[in-house]
Amino acid sequence: MTIPEISRRTLMKGTALLLASTALVRQALAQAAPAGGRLIVAADSEPKNLNPAIVASNGVFFIASKVIEPLAEASFDGKDGLAPRLATSWEGSADGLSVTFKLRDGVTWHDGKPFTSLDVAFSALNIWKPLQNLGRLVFANLEAVDTPDDYTAVFRFSKPTPFQLIRNALPVVTSVVAKHIFDGSDIAANPANNTLVGTGPFKFAEYKPGEYYRLTRNENYWDNDQPKLDEIVFRVLPDRASAGAALEADEIQLAAFSAVPLADLDRISKVEGIKVISKGYEALTYQLVVEINHRRKELADLRVRQAIAQAIDKKFVVDTIFLGYAAASTGPVPKNAPEFYTSDVASYDFNPAAANDILDKAGYKQGADGNRFKLKLRPAPYFNETRQFGDYLRQALAVIGIDAEIVNADAAAHQKAVYTEHDFDLAIGPPVFRGDPAISTTILVQSGTSDGVPFSNQGGYVNPELDKIIKQASETVDTAARTDLYRKFQQLVAADLPLINVAEWGFITVARDTVLNVSDNPRWAVSNWGDTALQS
Repeated sequence: MTIPEISRRTLMKGTALLLASTALVRQALAQAAPAGGRLIVAADSEPKNLNPAIVASNGVFFIASKVIEPLAEASFDGKDGLAPRLATSWEGSADGLSVTFKLRDGVTWHDGKPFTSLDVAFSALNIWKPLQNLGRLVFANLEAVDTPDDYTAVFRFSKPTPFQLIRNALPVVTSVVAKHIFDGSDIAANPANNTLVGTGPFKFAEYKPGEYYRLTRNENYWDNDQPKLDEIVFRVLPDRASAGAALEADEIQLAAFSAVPLADLDRISKVEGIKVISKGYEALTYQLVVEINHRRKELADLRVRQAIAQAIDKKFVVDTIFLGYAAASTGPVPKNAPEFYTSDVASYDFNPAAANDILDKAGYKQGADGNRFKLKLRPAPYFNETRQFGDYLRQALAVIGIDAEIVNADAAAHQKAVYTEHDFDLAIGPPVFRGDPAISTTILVQSGTSDGVPFSNQGGYVNPELDKIIKQASETVDTAARTDLYRKFQQLVAADLPLINVAEWGFITVARDTVLNVSDNPRWAVSNWGDTALQS
């Protein structure tokens, strides 16, 4: 599955014609695109911490990835799906105990200091491993980083660590920050977390709360042909409906991450001068899941979880809530991750009659009011779709005699209730698959995660067999054997339902047709935009 394949057919016909008719012209314009101009972009949030080395999340990357660079970025055509950034090559040892990075020469920080291997070592040992939300898992066994010269960094691990994992994780977890800025400080509280100094094609210039972030051209960028733009301004537009209006009025030129509501795409795709693009999110697959609190007696019963799964009409969810811009999930690994995905898993097809029968036979009888028991349901507030699915799930559960009370909260309160206080029975979450199950997927079902870690198993689910497979995969160096373990992982999760995977989706970018070189890598929205240009 690719993102274009899961987009609504009627829109994609129109988009395909537009792209086909302009592709050669756009390529020629891109090659000869004049440098300069200000690109104004819709931003729907204002992260409290802009440092991607600490907070590896798309909301942070969206702005910070233009300033702070990783060792490598995702690529449609690069070897192993990667393109070099601050590292020019990477090689893992046969025993899985080391990875050697050759670093780019001639790179300077925005304050003029030289970039060296000491910056990489400092970032890895002092930030990625102990502080970063995702890096603490990927680099759990990192014990040292040798720097034999300014342009070599050798990562040494206390236990065999799969090179496949490190390689897949590079775009997400290896944002490098300057040692001379963070060393000796309280890293988490350092003001540089919000006044970024990086090596990227753009410099952080200004932030006005509630209004905009402004980035300016890095005249000394290591790639002499980039950046094409003079400035990028991220205009804060928390109301998604306003992004489409701003595009039509030419007040902004680009809206990513489906900032234009799905319901408006068919209409806006017909507006002259605007293009709708579904490409560029292939490495950012979001998953709609029902998180389950296994501390609740009824939910610890597999039969109840099976009944809930059979009460959900995935096709209705895809067609009605996502308007076709999604696909039904089969398990914890999405279809557009072919390196790991398997369809050979248990499935629970939509069948409310069978769900009712399961609950009757399990002894959960309906009372006089038709209800078997009551649950607290918390939909994540991050997207319209997660909130809408919460409303749908409440209705679907009512059909099988489960009374779900919806409790809405803002993002901070939701995260605290679900991931720290465990004050939920069911929650709707949108975790992201980030190229490898060990980066942000196994944590959803692995036992033993500390309280307060977002998008993790805070439902108290414990399965020793599953934990064993996850641990074994984390130390299996052989790529084929590791991949096979993750296929078994998918089979166990789909059968035992520690959570219920409902749908998976990418996003949509809407842009003025004067914006060139959009969506040219699988993480485009959160990459550096060095070659993005404006047609004069």
